[in-house]
Amino acid sequence: MKKDIHPAYGAAQIRCACGNVIETRSTVKEMHVNSCSDCHPFFTGKAKFIDTEGRVERFKKRYATAGARA
Repeated sequence: MKKDIHPAYGAAQIRCACGNVIETRSTVKEMHVNSCSDCHPFFTGKAKFIDTEGRVERFKKRYATAGARA
């Protein structure tokens, strides 16, 4: 690697809006994020997948017979 062209890679803190602080390493010393793995609904299991327009049912109905033909 060439000298003096790469940014410094050191300790960093990631601060979430919920108050969680994660210690890691990065070229940026401090980051602020809106959601982390402790408060994001996908990672906490509170995510709800809602099919409001019936897309899944329409897909299954449309391609149910296509699988039988193959």
